[in-house]
Amino acid sequence: MNALWYYAVGFILIWVIAIIFRKQLKIDVEGPLLMRRTTRLRGFIDGIAQRSPRLWTWTMNIGIPVGFFFMLLMLYFLIISLQTLLEAPSVGLILPGVDIPGQPIFIPLGYGLIGLASVIVVHEFGHGILARVEGVRIKSIGVLLLAILPGAFVEPDEEEVKKVSRLAKLRIYVAGSISNLILALISFLIISTLGIFAMEPAFHPEGMQISSVVPKSPADGVLQQGMIIQSINGQPTTNTLQYLQSLNKTKIGETLTFQTNKGTYSIKTSTSPNNASKAYVGIRSQENLVLNSNVSQTWGNSLPWILFPLRDLFYWIFILNFLIGTFNLLPMKPLDGGIMLEELLRYKLSEERARSIMYPLSLLIVAIIVVSVVYGTGRGLMMLF
Repeated sequence: MNALWYYAVGFILIWVIAIIFRKQLKIDVEGPLLMRRTTRLRGFIDGIAQRSPRLWTWTMNIGIPVGFFFMLLMLYFLIISLQTLLEAPSVGLILPGVDIPGQPIFIPLGYGLIGLASVIVVHEFGHGILARVEGVRIKSIGVLLLAILPGAFVEPDEEEVKKVSRLAKLRIYVAGSISNLILALISFLIISTLGIFAMEPAFHPEGMQISSVVPKSPADGVLQQGMIIQSINGQPTTNTLQYLQSLNKTKIGETLTFQTNKGTYSIKTSTSPNNASKAYVGIRSQENLVLNSNVSQTWGNSLPWILFPLRDLFYWIFILNFLIGTFNLLPMKPLDGGIMLEELLRYKLSEERARSIMYPLSLLIVAIIVVSVVYGTGRGLMMLF
């Protein structure tokens, strides 16, 4: 809950400083939008673009069908989610460092901020690099704040964008999300390499460690972060598979007995905040890994543990770049996916007809997302007060 107040105080301070010192800081205030433009990084983007222009072009040629594939996939999942929209919303608001009841994942503050920064920088630089590859001038680069939503932007010359070919436009539009997916893939490969060649030979699981307890949940005030769960209702929870098998048998209103390294505790489950058919305890756990004796004799008891923050960092870079990159490919304007689909429609249809298709489609997707966020995350936030 404290993190929410930090966010609130932080955003208020940013807005106050931006409004008072907007001339000195060269900040544009346009309604709920703050923008700070610069031209300093244009040379850097030019250098990257001109180093291997053919590589960038062919990468995004492949990226265009990949982008449309994920567009269709995301749209499919969004449509499927309509049948469970009021029981288990598929979209939620996730803030690093803030644990909300019913939230599917909890993102640690430090890793989350680094991960979000990687998403924004890679996405916008991807657009900028492809713009320069296609010969489009970059007017400015900057950061923005839309109410409380931070972001960055690379502003190409719109008149020059209109003059390039349709294929070139699609390469520019898809470049941001494909750059996110490439970074996600690289992060996934790093995580897999660390796991297979370093962590699996060095550690073995002994129970499940509680990584966080959701505020106002049944476990709040009973279990604590850092406890090691050894069994649930007498069933061993040595590893993740055993742990999930125990929890999947749980019914709403059932009393569970948790045997931990700090003692035995009983918790009565409640209804999940975002899925009325599932039981809810309110803890997030991960395998409690113990260093193998042969590894500690060779490398000591401290050095091998460096692997964990390294793995966690790339894990959240992977998760955030993949989720936000694919979300941005939804066929909804002003997201990149919506701009791409409208450009494709213009190949056979008039500009007016293409817009008449995109407008209601965008409204429909926005409505689904808003209902999901309000109904899912909104209920969780209300439980915190």
